[in-house]
Amino acid sequence: MTAAHSSAAVHPLDDPVRTALTGPHARFAQSAGRILSYQADVAPWFATPEASDAADWEDAAALAGPGRRVTLMAFREPPPDSWEIVFHAPGVQLVGDGVAAAPDPEAVRLGPDDVPEMLDLVERTRPGPFLPRTVELGTYLGIRHEGRLVAMAGERLRPPGWSEISAVCTDASVRGQGLGTRLIHAVAHEIRERGETPFLHAADSNTGALRLYASLGFRLRRRTEFLSALVPQQLPAGGSPADSRPTAVR
Repeated sequence: MTAAHSSAAVHPLDDPVRTALTGPHARFAQSAGRILSYQADVAPWFATPEASDAADWEDAAALAGPGRRVTLMAFREPPPDSWEIVFHAPGVQLVGDGVAAAPDPEAVRLGPDDVPEMLDLVERTRPGPFLPRTVELGTYLGIRHEGRLVAMAGERLRPPGWSEISAVCTDASVRGQGLGTRLIHAVAHEIRERGETPFLHAADSNTGALRLYASLGFRLRRRTEFLSALVPQQLPAGGSPADSRPTAVR
C-alpha cells in the first residue's frame, strides 16, 4: 500500500482528493462522517481517513449507495472483504513544474454543450474516469478536425496551488500528430496563468505515456495506488444512502 497520509498532511498532493474537496472544489463535495467524495456525476473519487474503521466504510457505502463504485487513490487500507474490488493497480503522481506552457491556436474551450462528444471520445480512447459533469471541474480544451472532436485534455483534481491535467486523449485516426502534447501545453498554460502548478496521475504500467510525460518535463513525485470497489448490495446495518447529504465542506 501507499505511504501513510493524514488530514494533517504537509503537502496538498499527499491526499489530493481531500485537499481539493476541502479547498477549490468544495462546491462539488459531499460527506458522511469522515468520508468525503465528489458528487456522483462529477467524479468517482472518495477520500478516506488514514486509519479507516468499520464506521468509515459504512459511511462510504451510505454515501455511494448499494452496488455503486467507490474509487480511491493515496489510500492506506483496502475496503472490507464484503466489497468487490473491480480495479486495483499501482500508479504514479507526476509534477509538471518543468513543463513548457503555451496556448494553442487550434484549441477550443469545451463546455456542457460539448459533453456528448466528449463522452463519445472518452468511450473510444479510455483515458480514465470522465462523467457527465466532469467538465465543470476546470478548463477543458479540444481540437476538432472537420467539425469532429478528435482530441482533448483538461483539469480534474485541484488541491490548493495545483491542478491535475487529465482526460488527455486522441482519436485513433489522428494519433502520432502531437495533438495530445499540444493540448497538455495549452492546459498547462491555463494553469500557470492562475499561478498554479500542473500535475497528473498515470498508471505505472502505461510506459508509453510515462515516457511522453517525462519528455515534456514531468517528474516523479510519489508512487501511489488506484482502487475501485463496489459497495455491497446489502448495506451494513444502520447504513442508508439517505444518511448522507451533499454539503460544501469548509
